Amino acid sequence: MYARHFQFNTFRNAFSPRKPRHPLLRLGVGLLGLAVLAVLVFVSVFVGAAMIAGGLLYRLLRQRGKPVARDHAMEGEYRVVRKQALPLPR
Repeated sequence: MYARHFQFNTFRNAFSPRKPRHPLLRLGVGLLGLAVLAVLVFVSVFVGAAMIAGGLLYRLLRQRGKPVARDHAMEGEYRVVRKQALPLPR
């Protein structure tokens, strides 16, 4: 057997991407890659917007029927604290 049979470089190179040599084919593959990227970005923006809209709709439907607080006053006990006796800055 030859030593070449035990090298795995041919197996590794079988799955490595290679650019085509023809200039028009190279341009076509590049444009196809850009088109796939644009479609993925376009779809992901709409999926994200749908998820945000679904979350807002869920929040609105969950609050339906609950009483809404109309008063914005805060109740509590307050105490006036005297000013601290600090030395004056020079």
